[in-house]
Amino acid sequence: MVEPFSRAAGVVGERLRGIRTALGLSQEEVAHLADIHPTNYGKIERGRANPSLSTVIRIATVLDTDAGELITGLTIADLPGRHRLYTAKDFIRERERMR
Repeated sequence: MVEPFSRAAGVVGERLRGIRTALGLSQEEVAHLADIHPTNYGKIERGRANPSLSTVIRIATVLDTDAGELITGLTIADLPGRHRLYTAKDFIRERERMR
């Protein structure tokens, strides 16, 4: 099996699959209702795509769920690549210290 795009994409895909199957809907049905190509929807569920915010909201709306529930608990650590773990609060504190 191919690895997810990122841990975050994998988690979102798993959550979508769980909601969809609980509703008794196929991937094709959700894709049609969300105006997404079924292949792309399948990639999202498998964590092999990084959907746009508008796509996430459309899918969440179709599944009658809050889009925020799909990303709850995910952090920068769940994204691929190197990331700064420097927050706005850290930046402001350092800026004030330098004055």
